[in-house]
Amino acid sequence: MNLEEYIRIVPDFPKEGISYKDITPLLQSSEALGFCVKSFASQIKSEVDVVVGIESRGYFLATLLAKHFNTGFVPIRKKGKLPYKTLAEAYDLEYGQDELEIHIDAIKPGQKVLIHDDVLATGGTAKAACNLVERLGGEIIQCNFLIELNFLKGREKLNGVEVKSLLSY
Repeated sequence: MNLEEYIRIVPDFPKEGISYKDITPLLQSSEALGFCVKSFASQIKSEVDVVVGIESRGYFLATLLAKHFNTGFVPIRKKGKLPYKTLAEAYDLEYGQDELEIHIDAIKPGQKVLIHDDVLATGGTAKAACNLVERLGGEIIQCNFLIELNFLKGREKLNGVEVKSLLSY
């Protein structure tokens, strides 16, 4: 299946000079979603205890992967969005900083964790998510991304964590 057919390129969004990769057409296709889940699942060579999804577009496939592996799903959210006690991790943005949070009881020490997000760009968000999982004692088995923007070199920030993506630009 050619997944690029399901990615809409939106020029100059959210600002001039950016070619936004819109995954909405992919989400509207059960065939494309099923292909993504099977493709990601076939790349996992280890047991998966829990799947972590990064807000918000990472949730779509992360929940489907959790269902596939018959395990739970853990959300990582922007600061102030989770209702229980949290652990926070700051990360750099193009202009400033932001924070991600995870519930303090979301990952048990030694659990094998699959992390999923829609796009790997500069790697700041993914690195912050990895740090949160590791601070809770989780063992990251892989980070999955639907799309990887190779020219931004985000993979380099993930310090040897296994990274898989289905599309590269």
